[in-house]
Amino acid sequence: MTKTDLVEVIYERVGLSRREAAEAVDSVLEIIKDSLRRGEKVKISGFGSFVVSQKRARRGRNPQTGTPLIISSRCVLSFKASDILKQRLCS
Repeated sequence: MTKTDLVEVIYERVGLSRREAAEAVDSVLEIIKDSLRRGEKVKISGFGSFVVSQKRARRGRNPQTGTPLIISSRCVLSFKASDILKQRLCS
């Protein structure tokens, strides 16, 4: 499902205009992005949780050449589905 598909579903189910539905989707996504940027955990009840983790630098190697290298530290976004979502998907 794409953002456009989501706007279309909101347009059909809620009755907002396409423009209003697009603004609502954009607003929600901006709020989520801003919260994650600040390092906050985003929990959507019945859906799941998004959390940003910091991975530290570590040693690795180039798989083609075998040359050792340092993999730099980075932020990683993780999603954990709620039990309710898991049950609905698997039943």
